[in-house]
Amino acid sequence: MKYIIKNIIPAAALALTLGMTSCTGDLDVDPIDPNLSTEVSLDGLYLKCYANLALPGNGGANGDSDIDGYDGGTAGFIRQLWNSNELPTDESICCWGDPGIAGFNFNQYDASHPMMHMYYYRLTTGINYCNSYLNEVGESGDAQKVAEVRFVRALQYYMLMDAFGNIPFAETLSKPVQISRQEAYQWIEKELLEAEPNLMDAKAMKSTDDGYGRATKGAAWMLLARLYLNAEVYTGTAQWAKAAEYAKKVIDANYRLNTAGANQWSAYQMLFMADNGESNAAYEAVFPILQDGSTTTSWGGSLFVLASTFDGNMHANPLDAAATNNTTQAWGGNRARPELVKKFFPQGDAPSGQSYDVAVAAGDDRALFCTEGRTLDIEKTTEFTNGFAVAKWSNFRSDNAATHNAQFPDTDFFLFRLAEAYLTYAEATARENGGNTTAEGTNYINALRSRAHATTRSNSSYSLNDIIDEWAREFYYEGRRRVDLIRFGLFGGNNNYKWQWKGGSYEGTSFSSYLNIYAIPSNEIATNSNLTQNQGYQ
Repeated sequence: MKYIIKNIIPAAALALTLGMTSCTGDLDVDPIDPNLSTEVSLDGLYLKCYANLALPGNGGANGDSDIDGYDGGTAGFIRQLWNSNELPTDESICCWGDPGIAGFNFNQYDASHPMMHMYYYRLTTGINYCNSYLNEVGESGDAQKVAEVRFVRALQYYMLMDAFGNIPFAETLSKPVQISRQEAYQWIEKELLEAEPNLMDAKAMKSTDDGYGRATKGAAWMLLARLYLNAEVYTGTAQWAKAAEYAKKVIDANYRLNTAGANQWSAYQMLFMADNGESNAAYEAVFPILQDGSTTTSWGGSLFVLASTFDGNMHANPLDAAATNNTTQAWGGNRARPELVKKFFPQGDAPSGQSYDVAVAAGDDRALFCTEGRTLDIEKTTEFTNGFAVAKWSNFRSDNAATHNAQFPDTDFFLFRLAEAYLTYAEATARENGGNTTAEGTNYINALRSRAHATTRSNSSYSLNDIIDEWAREFYYEGRRRVDLIRFGLFGGNNNYKWQWKGGSYEGTSFSSYLNIYAIPSNEIATNSNLTQNQGYQ
């Protein structure tokens, strides 16, 4: 039961009881008005720490936004995590004219970029909620809930550090100071290690199980593994052994890959469907962000991922040619760059058809591209049919039953899933093994490819070049590609990896390495004298 974010006190009441501003990019607060009640609902505040990841505010999709001055749907955590890590890469491009889209598409963003402002404020606002809870409960709080909120705060500080480098930092409701990326890394590591013993045990759960959607030891291990995997980027010092160690902790827990499909759906598709919290796909989730078409509605959650990738000419369900993604929403915006398609069709020779036919032709269940009536190359960035459409996310159920709502999806967003631990372990051990997978690492990649009915290797290893492509095949459109490209030296700076419209050129061109980190919003620099703009954006 997706109960964790169903019953949350109203945002306005929360702001009043805590004396908080709702747009707190600098983590600062307004003084508490002595005429206002200062009674705090600790349960409501605890839930709010989670809800910030799933909801625009407490009024649902069409209610007030927690972030003043920004539309709640557009400023949703999932939406801007996805935009900032997919659109600037070889995986996706958007045809819309919304402010900030072109900057993402062409790697041409600066301190005034509106969508990066939304991402920044969503994260800092969420950190404020966590600080508020931890400040209120003090030393007397429930140990497990405190540990969970510390995890959620560390998660958002991780996302902030990854995107913005040298970040504003405070553990209380006070004006933050700026800390370096390395200092942020060290704090996140320490915070997770301290919180982990008090988190609930790592275990696979369905939505009917108590604790589904809450932070567990497994979630902490997975975030630590991701932190260590990118340690060389963040600190200059690699931590491959630690990355492998914590990935193995996740692997050795009782999470399990979903390897059996249901009805007309593949096992891989089931991870991105409306009943992914209720089917066996849920057992692969290490930390899901909960979505429900009746109780957890947002234009910036999983609806964004599935609606922005569909138009009315796509049919993800082979048994229902009249349906698109099983919602009323098909916005036709984000589609695949050819470099993503070529991870499955190296010669670019994908046949014309719907996604279920193209996956068969690719010999890989993950190649969920709609190619019919579309071109591989993107000559016109403003036309949705330039570029193959992606049918990975949907609101269909694998048991073919009805969903809760025709407009908003029930599809949970698996922020961490077991497959990440498999690839993390394979990559980290390969980097310690001369650039090729160990026998165990090879087996983990084979397990993912076998699940997708793709060819595997029994007598040879996978190289790092193979692994970066496997990250794309397994995790495309899940909001992480920018991070992987940076780790492999394939994003900003002088490198030989090009994709269509990289740097604003159709053929692709290099762009400066300072763009690997986003700019701190210009108004934050103007209002907080403790902050200095990131290099290259001054």
